[in-house]
Amino acid sequence: MKNLICLLSCCLAFQIQAQNLEDFLSYAFASELTRSPSAEKVAWVENKTGARNIWLAALPELEGIQLTQYQKDDGQAINNLIFTQSEKEILYVRGSNANRRGEFPNPALITSGVSQEIRLITLENGIDSLLTTGRSIALAPNRDLLAFVKGGKIWSMDLETGNSPRQLIHTRGNCNNIQWSPDGSKIAFVSNRGDHSFVGIYDLESGALTYLNPSVDRDQAPVWSSNGQQIAYMKVPRQKDWLIFEAHRSGLPWSIWVADVSTFRSRQLWKADEGDGSVFRSISASNQLFWSADDQIVFPWERYGWTNLFSVAVKTSEVHRLTDGPFEVQFVSISPDRKRMLYSSNQDDPDRQHIWQTEIATRKTRQLTFGKGIQWSPVALKQKSLCIASGPTYPASVVAIDGDKLLPVNQSNRDYPATLLTEPEGITFEAEDGLTIHGQLFKPKDYDPNKRYPGLLFFHGGSRRQMLLGFHHRGYYHYAYAQNQYLASQGYLVLSVNYRSGIGYGLAFREAEKYGATGASEVMDVVAAGKYMQARSDVDASRLGLWGGSYGGYLTAWGLIKEPDMFAAGVDIHGAHDWNVIIKNFIPSYEPLERPIFSKLAYESSPMAHIDQWKSPVLLIHGDDDRNVPFSETVDLAEALRKQGVTFEQLIFPDEVHGFLLHRNWLKAYQASTDFFDRKLKLVND
Repeated sequence: MKNLICLLSCCLAFQIQAQNLEDFLSYAFASELTRSPSAEKVAWVENKTGARNIWLAALPELEGIQLTQYQKDDGQAINNLIFTQSEKEILYVRGSNANRRGEFPNPALITSGVSQEIRLITLENGIDSLLTTGRSIALAPNRDLLAFVKGGKIWSMDLETGNSPRQLIHTRGNCNNIQWSPDGSKIAFVSNRGDHSFVGIYDLESGALTYLNPSVDRDQAPVWSSNGQQIAYMKVPRQKDWLIFEAHRSGLPWSIWVADVSTFRSRQLWKADEGDGSVFRSISASNQLFWSADDQIVFPWERYGWTNLFSVAVKTSEVHRLTDGPFEVQFVSISPDRKRMLYSSNQDDPDRQHIWQTEIATRKTRQLTFGKGIQWSPVALKQKSLCIASGPTYPASVVAIDGDKLLPVNQSNRDYPATLLTEPEGITFEAEDGLTIHGQLFKPKDYDPNKRYPGLLFFHGGSRRQMLLGFHHRGYYHYAYAQNQYLASQGYLVLSVNYRSGIGYGLAFREAEKYGATGASEVMDVVAAGKYMQARSDVDASRLGLWGGSYGGYLTAWGLIKEPDMFAAGVDIHGAHDWNVIIKNFIPSYEPLERPIFSKLAYESSPMAHIDQWKSPVLLIHGDDDRNVPFSETVDLAEALRKQGVTFEQLIFPDEVHGFLLHRNWLKAYQASTDFFDRKLKLVND
């Protein structure tokens, strides 16, 4: 494959045969790819076995240079990279968001405490300094005036004068999504008020604050016109009876509005049709709306059952389809001149993502990357585009798109033991109701079709996720993909299952009937995957296990309950076990007693309601500062299993969050999982 030879050659340089899990997890994971104002430089973050650092590359050479020098696996995330106007410094945020009690994640148990820091590093000499604490930073386009969020309010700090930070806007609600006007005179932002939100505009000179057409809706995603005279934003109607983990194929239509900044008058520019696409579906991007050079608003829409890009003309309200077909657009950006949209999609390749480009004015589209690799997070520079790319046997790296080649910008993964990994096989099978389910099958490197291997099923979390035929674009699933490769290297046949309610296969698949809290229809896919493995001549049906995290832990528990004779063991990592608990964690106002019919169905759709059918042993893994799945889910499950007399083991990480921040905790979790399966599934004479 021409476009992958350069990147793959770096990985093949490692000739030593790795023997342990550490080698499979030894990659540097690239993320946060960010363009400078001049479109001549990029910066990104690499997580190398827990040490997170910022890297830089500049035209024309585009050779990666490490800027920060963090060396410890300390669990402190790095994100929100911003170049200063001179492009001599980079601002960034170090540390993760606090929980509802105001506690910042500290899984490394740093006794002096941690916070969420706003820092600045000088590119020339590498001096790295702490400016203040906060998050969600945004820099004015014409001077180094920093706006950021602290305690849910907007603060500012003048980097030129070095004055102390001050609260810029005193208002109710929790503020986010700060957007500077092109001339730096105004700030647009979103003020969340619980069951509604406003888009506000703050004038720095007058100190005046105006909310645009305030209503009962959730207003969001403000984007400025090129001249700063207008601003577009979205209105998403609230639907009180709607909860998460239930299907929503249609609802009250969302809309796009445009306001004149001089008068603050808003008008509806576009409104979604009723039916498919009436419920807003987001993309992975810096904002959900893009204002083009020829005054069109580019937006995602599921009008035809797939997440595609559309444009609407500000002057005429004429709508055009920029991408067209049964595929999903996910990572999206706009070119510096605002004339082209760059995006990743699985067009013509449902279990991979490639980079595409569409001219907004002409709607002319062409594919930029090809092959068996996976590419995402496209960024356009002057006469050059970059993205992050991975493949079946090599992890994520920043690459430059050069014709039909992908040229590595950095060499961090040159020693990764790619030769030990195998290329997974894309497979499909049918669930009981006839729905087609996709999966990736991992075979041992020395696979022998005449041998019968112990089998494992893997279920991703989310459930709004899709595992791919290569290293994933999320750090969490980079780890999971590497673990599946390691399990295969240890003599397992592993099937990663893209069950219903996940993404990648259209609206109807994602919003599956009776999924989650309304019937657990995904369990049909668990059973079908188990039967698929049992029917294979190279699988020992008596040695079949399953594992997964979060939603995958939920399905692991369900598999052990639904088919106690099919699955001999499971590993349940921070799994969801009672939907009523999970829903309340995300929606604190949810009261099961006020919704007796729904809450009864939600409980019956939960593993906790069927513990009496659980027989096989399980390993439970959880961090006790989990903000997604309450730690109580594992506490309660352990109690129920004890009463049921089911054997379980546990691995608990104090102060760790949902997506483990410490590399060593991933290593411990996956090594414990492998050891557990070895003891429960492998024969003595293996």
